Amino acid sequence: MRIRPRQQLLDLWRAHLRTSFRDGGWVWGGRDGRNSISDAEQLMCLLYPSTELASFALDPDSIESADDIAAVMAALGDNLRVGGALVTKIEEFFDSYTDAAGNPIFAGGSYFRDSGFGEPSAAQRELEVVDSYSMSLSLCIASLRFLRGLDRYLVHEVRREGTHLKERIHALTPRVSVRLTSAMGGLIRSFVIHTPPFSSSAGQEILKLVNQTGAPVKDVIADFSGALEQIRVQAENDVRSGHTPGLDLRDDNLAFECGWAWGIDTNAGPAVEVTGRVATQPGYAVTEPYLYFTLVALDGIKDLYSQRTQEPALLEPHQLQLAEALKRRAELTQRYWSTISRFGTGRWPLEDLPWRTSDGKQSDYYSLAVTAFLIQDLLERESTTDLARTVGVLRQLAQRARIINRQVPDDPAARLHYPGITLTLKGSEAIEPGTVLGYHVSDFTTLLLKRSLQAARLARDVDTREELLDLAASALQHMQDRAITGGRSAGLWDNLGPVGDAADAAPSWFLTERMMECLVVAHNTYTRPPLATQAMVNAAIGKLSEAEHLLSQEFLQVSDAVYSSRFQELAAIQQSLDRADEILTKRPHTAEALAADALLRLNALAYAREDATR
Repeated sequence: MRIRPRQQLLDLWRAHLRTSFRDGGWVWGGRDGRNSISDAEQLMCLLYPSTELASFALDPDSIESADDIAAVMAALGDNLRVGGALVTKIEEFFDSYTDAAGNPIFAGGSYFRDSGFGEPSAAQRELEVVDSYSMSLSLCIASLRFLRGLDRYLVHEVRREGTHLKERIHALTPRVSVRLTSAMGGLIRSFVIHTPPFSSSAGQEILKLVNQTGAPVKDVIADFSGALEQIRVQAENDVRSGHTPGLDLRDDNLAFECGWAWGIDTNAGPAVEVTGRVATQPGYAVTEPYLYFTLVALDGIKDLYSQRTQEPALLEPHQLQLAEALKRRAELTQRYWSTISRFGTGRWPLEDLPWRTSDGKQSDYYSLAVTAFLIQDLLERESTTDLARTVGVLRQLAQRARIINRQVPDDPAARLHYPGITLTLKGSEAIEPGTVLGYHVSDFTTLLLKRSLQAARLARDVDTREELLDLAASALQHMQDRAITGGRSAGLWDNLGPVGDAADAAPSWFLTERMMECLVVAHNTYTRPPLATQAMVNAAIGKLSEAEHLLSQEFLQVSDAVYSSRFQELAAIQQSLDRADEILTKRPHTAEALAADALLRLNALAYAREDATR
């Protein structure tokens, strides 16, 4: 299937407005009902592309100059009314998820499920979760950038509705900033460092994972400690959090892992530079990192410190300090998982599918999550080291999940896609003894699609790049097969599950938002220059050099007949070769084609001259 990100994003927006904007009013919620995560995902489907991609901007000037976007957004009104409608939706979100005291609400709500230990209680549904912190962080960044762009336009707007909208923006911006600060504080308090003794069950699981050669345990522990020495030192000096006071993080008798728990760590202290409930409320999550929540936390933090968010005065001084603290934790976490995934000198732990966590659970989803950490690490270091082996893991996972291969009846791999894996949120039973919350994660295919597209940016040879783009195309086809095909939500995701065949199935904003992210990544991937290896350049240089030499020979045959057809043909060939030389290192195959065309034209001229001589 061909990936066409602009058209597919416009189709997503069209379907989104059809299901969200009905009979002149906005309808919140989807298949899983309303909560602080789902509603943020519903808004992000519109706001994220408009602030990440300049060609999708939703300020009035941009809408007016893009006919296709104006046609899609016509459901909300003209170019100024689109901005006003989105401001209204942002206001409604903050009204819904701010309590009477002004504290932002980050409850998981209807996303909390039965993990096999009873239905969640009302009190448990109010627990805050990392997914909400991370999604709110991305939403707040997108909202601030959208509001700022609209405010700049309204400087020159003199109509009364423009003045009123400007007042609403100025009242809304501080509320967005407060939620952003709270989300950052929640993420800091949810970061954990887990250091079980090697003699414990968790320590033994880590040893089994990293010991791929059957080496003596003493040697494995020594190698493990050596590989993580710098990471331990950084953790000790910069990001001590969620561990027993007085514990030496460089103790070689302790295993080590870091990342994000499902919520605020039970051992977390108060958050500095943060006010309100999130700064001091007790945590209930055990001090263990979850791969899924670590992944979503890193995605949110990346939105926070990416180059496009470094706009003047976007973040306040105290938020800059929080952003720096989160960046240190993100870098530490990414280095850790990138290191442990390739630990040892033989087979990687990552290649030993499926990945096993320190609590003894295993799943291909965990393997894909760790692969995502590795790809992101390679991208940020612009390193192609080990990329080929990483692509091999991606392909195996796509095969095991039946994204490439055909599913068979009662295929256990189908559970990766629906209902997905169920995370057991250990510690949530403190609210309701005997009941442990569950959390369903079903984004295996979109995660594979997103990381394949990101890795394709890194590839330096045609074969690797094409393999990654083929994987991405297979994943996109798999997602298209899961799209809702009827009712108001046709074109959104997904059609799996008990309501998949309903005449008017509600969308899963969890999956739709992740599909939107994939299309944004695809857009950014295709805006980069095409692959240009030295071998491709050399091939083009050979043809270009020969064409330049033959052209010079042909000019020797031309006298002062500037207006002759022969001279005009040679001038056109010269222009074509100049263009080939200009794009040689950026588009070598195009340069080679231009040189080949010039050679054919020069050969025709030479043959005509020789024929005339005969």
